[in-house]
Amino acid sequence: MAKYKLEYIWLDGYEPVPNLRGKTQIKEFKSFPKLEELPMWGFDGSSTRQAEGHSSDCMLKPVAVFPDSTKKNGVLVMCEVMMPDGKTPHRTNARATILDDPDAWFGFEQEYFLYKDGAPLGFPKGGGFPPPQGKYYTGVGYDAVGCIAREIVDTHLDLCLDAGINHEGINAEVAKGQWEFQIFGKGSKNAADQMWMARYILMRLCEKYGVDVNFHCKPLGADVDWNGSGMHSNFSTKHMREVGGKKYFEALMAAFDKYKNEHIAVYGPDNHMRLTGLHETQSIDKFNYGIANRGASVRVPHSFVNADYKGYLEDRRPNSQGDPYKIASRILQTVATVPLK
Repeated sequence: MAKYKLEYIWLDGYEPVPNLRGKTQIKEFKSFPKLEELPMWGFDGSSTRQAEGHSSDCMLKPVAVFPDSTKKNGVLVMCEVMMPDGKTPHRTNARATILDDPDAWFGFEQEYFLYKDGAPLGFPKGGGFPPPQGKYYTGVGYDAVGCIAREIVDTHLDLCLDAGINHEGINAEVAKGQWEFQIFGKGSKNAADQMWMARYILMRLCEKYGVDVNFHCKPLGADVDWNGSGMHSNFSTKHMREVGGKKYFEALMAAFDKYKNEHIAVYGPDNHMRLTGLHETQSIDKFNYGIANRGASVRVPHSFVNADYKGYLEDRRPNSQGDPYKIASRILQTVATVPLK
């Protein structure tokens, strides 16, 4: 038997964006624990905006488990929040009731800024702005990306791979101090679990550098000529990959247009600051699609059209603070309204 360090991680009750929380307990196992071996665990919901002080108990239900290579016998445990009975999902538990389909594939492109002392890495000390954006996207060299960020994002990549997370890649983004990583998963819950855990690993890693991860979609404000941050969501269903066709695609896009307000409602807060029609976005109150068009609501890859309208599509409207559980579920809800024949 060995002692394992179980870090239970969950989403709190803050609005409009929940915070990640975590606490550790030690349990003995013969080998790396399986999900079904992990016990439920209580916590004080009155300190996380999930309960009142006079009845503060909430329960953590393990739903996904990942190895933590930063610790000996370390385990990262993604949890849902449950009521004290351990069976009823808490009102803040967005994961429990979402649509899920193991044949639905999602690729999330998480953009973010790295902040130190109240400003993005590389911004002048004392205020002001660096030279205009242009050379920072996929940039190389100290002048483009500085001396800390590359170490952070490369280490984050390694830690995610060690954890078994399908981390697909990284790149410096358009604005100074802005980066992106990509996560792929099959099934909305699986993909979103991995994204939340990847966010957690990044935030915890940045603690040792005295750096914060800023996920706000327009941290520099809406009135400056700097890109915002999104979480572009690539998606496909089995029907899209294997059958497809132009008629089905056009019906699918009509449904996305019909339900555009319902999508925006769960695509992250303050999106009106980002979806302005500028900086590679479409306006928040409009819907359109276009082949290889990064200014569209949905970008249609050339590969999709060339394969007789089969493959994946990219919804560019979700922002960097969006909840991947809610985003994936809303996409599947709209897809479900379109007849397959």
